[in-house]
Amino acid sequence: MVLLWLSRLLVTGMIAALFIGGAQPEAAGLLPAPWDKLAHAGCFFVLTVLLGIGFAWPLWLIALVAAGIGATDEWHQLSLPGRESSLLDWTADLLGVGMALWAVWWLRLRLRLRLASLGLSKTTIPSPHPRQSQPQGRPL
Repeated sequence: MVLLWLSRLLVTGMIAALFIGGAQPEAAGLLPAPWDKLAHAGCFFVLTVLLGIGFAWPLWLIALVAAGIGATDEWHQLSLPGRESSLLDWTADLLGVGMALWAVWWLRLRLRLRLASLGLSKTTIPSPHPRQSQPQGRPL
């Protein structure tokens, strides 16, 4: 439960750092090419893994959200002096997202296998959301 909320908090912090920190004049030219592409891929790898840990979304939705954040960040950079937006930057973001999706899939698979070895399943684990753990016959 702590890991769930910690990852959500870190996602929020990363998004704030992208948009608020990226808007600062010091952010322009912070990393020279080609190292900036590595930073893009690494940042979006971490962001996507945190989304996968913090939210029980399907992988396609995690990919869509992470890619949307990357596209929005590139669009935001169009209006910032000294910053430039590029398709190569977004491609690096998507590369990080793609690698992270594999990692999230693997982590979820390991969790399912571990739960199965303990005789547990997703349905026997208490939900962190009280409304979802209501008995079936009772209206919400």
